Amino acid sequence: MPGRYFDEWQVGDRIAHSVTRTVTETDNVLISALTHNPQPMHLDHEVAAQSEFGKPLVNSIYTFGLMVGVSVTDTTLGTLVANLGYDKLVFPNPVFAGDTLRSETECLEVRPSRSRPNAGIVTWAHRSFNQRGELVCECTRTAMLLTKPQ
Repeated sequence: MPGRYFDEWQVGDRIAHSVTRTVTETDNVLISALTHNPQPMHLDHEVAAQSEFGKPLVNSIYTFGLMVGVSVTDTTLGTLVANLGYDKLVFPNPVFAGDTLRSETECLEVRPSRSRPNAGIVTWAHRSFNQRGELVCECTRTAMLLTKPQ
């Protein structure tokens, strides 16, 4: 089990996640269809060509989901009790089909759970960057994790 237990986290810990992904047009169309998002800026090349971007934008839900998803193996796989919240979600630069994304995580806060003696609360900053090093997505995530078994 690769995830970390609560007591294995320290403020300032940083992880550069090894999984990277080149985003495809299929990824964008699938997430837009699965979430019932008909936004032409994601799906219509003609509409998107008339925009300031000149081509379809990748649905930001995909960018967010990929960023969090690639973090799971290194952070919470097998140790998660529950995700408690995502905050300060921003998309400072657009993502397009063909962009290759990489992500990293930084531990911001750790504290024992007041209600569960076998768990604690961890808050991370997740960040995703394109192949040019531009920040494309960032958020904070707070989760309850199990403590290491005795």
